[in-house]
Amino acid sequence: MPEKTSASISRLNDLLRTHGIGGKVVATPSVVSLSADTRAEVLNAIRNFDTFSEDNDPYGEHDFGSVEVSGDKFFFKIDYYDPTMERHSDNPADPSRTLRVMIIMRADEY
Repeated sequence: MPEKTSASISRLNDLLRTHGIGGKVVATPSVVSLSADTRAEVLNAIRNFDTFSEDNDPYGEHDFGSVEVSGDKFFFKIDYYDPTMERHSDNPADPSRTLRVMIIMRADEY
């Protein structure tokens, strides 16, 4: 993907991940079943995640990461859908044509 497009996508993904803006945030049942304090820790760790590298972010989109909370590993993954959520977005760099969905899960659910 061209650098400008990747930069736009990563900026939009960071906005969703850090502020919950520009999409939906969902969690798997095992994350929802955690205590409120632990869920808050997981969300805070994801919001503060900033160790993107060539190894874990080869396309520079900031769409996946892993955090550890209380000895458990959690993943976040951002996917891109068209506004109706019937298919994938044809242009994830365009927020008017894309609904971002970030799913939070335990690593063993991936």
